Amino acid sequence: MRPTFRYRAFARGDVNGFFALAVDNLAMLVAMAGILMGIYRMPAEIVLGRMLPGTAVGVLVGDLLYAALAWRLARRERRQDVCAMPLGIDTPSLFALTFGVIGPVHAATGDAHRAWVVGMAVMVVMGASKLVAAFAGDAIRRNVPRTALLAALSGVALVLILYFPWIKIVAEPVGGMVALGVVLVTLVGKVRLPREFPAVLVALVAGWAAYAIATRVGYVPPPLPATGALAGIALPWPSLEFLDGLGEALAYLPLALPVALATVIGGIDNTESAAAAGDRYATRDILLVEGAATLVAGVCGGVIQTTPYIGHPAYKSMGCRAGYAIATALAIGVGTALGLTGALIAHVPRASSCRCWSSSGSRWPSRRWRPRSRST
Repeated sequence: MRPTFRYRAFARGDVNGFFALAVDNLAMLVAMAGILMGIYRMPAEIVLGRMLPGTAVGVLVGDLLYAALAWRLARRERRQDVCAMPLGIDTPSLFALTFGVIGPVHAATGDAHRAWVVGMAVMVVMGASKLVAAFAGDAIRRNVPRTALLAALSGVALVLILYFPWIKIVAEPVGGMVALGVVLVTLVGKVRLPREFPAVLVALVAGWAAYAIATRVGYVPPPLPATGALAGIALPWPSLEFLDGLGEALAYLPLALPVALATVIGGIDNTESAAAAGDRYATRDILLVEGAATLVAGVCGGVIQTTPYIGHPAYKSMGCRAGYAIATALAIGVGTALGLTGALIAHVPRASSCRCWSSSGSRWPSRRWRPRSRST
């Protein structure tokens, strides 16, 4: 009789993974709030009280389900080193939907509630379309060479993980360069910190401290994005208000559907990347979770879709299992519902957080995770 296998979801590496993934999602939420409140002057009660909590539900649902898939894979293969797929708020759709859907509706009507309802409707349609497309994921992955899938993923990673954060660091180097130095020494140079303290947390604290010291000695920083203060408890209950915006949402589908389908392709690429790192997830399962998380977020008031994040091999190289995904899901979902997200991010320099954002992809996969030939 085979001995009982128990997967230990939490390991020391999950602490690093949690800070990398959680700060990434927090940066997306604050960017969303900054655009809608700072540029389009939408009221805080709609953005912080409805849109952010609903969007965070997608992260909550998606990361918990990906953790469950990791637990199932670990049980099936009897391995402790299974790493959950990271999931978070999609960066391209953040800009596409805020500048292309929500903002223009608010500018045309002057009605923030109307803009929110139309955004919800667009999200629901996107989620439903992703669920349908998920059933073609395995066929695409079987018939497209691995090199083609990973090459496309590498190109996107260079832009989202390297280029965008680097622009912010160069524009605001105080704090950002300090955090970058910690990341390069620890995660890239593999220098262990005393007592194996989490490198991402040290990078964030070091950058934040350098920023604070510089301001004390006379440095005048640029203004932080307008995210508001503590918004109070805002529970994202399911709502059918999106039905009122479906008619108007149809006009925005030529923009929304390509963005949704792009994350499906990204999900296929990321599944192949995880397989190259040793964790062979079913493509359909990864895509179904992505679609379900987007759909649930839309029904609960969210306006930005979620997607599997680039960097599963990097999270695995940190020693992550499933615990970092569970912790991120709870921190983002519960923290945003309690109104803590805006208050936290408003006090963290963007350049420091961007370095932690890109740290999730800053370490190349080690030799044991080079792509292998595909098994039949």
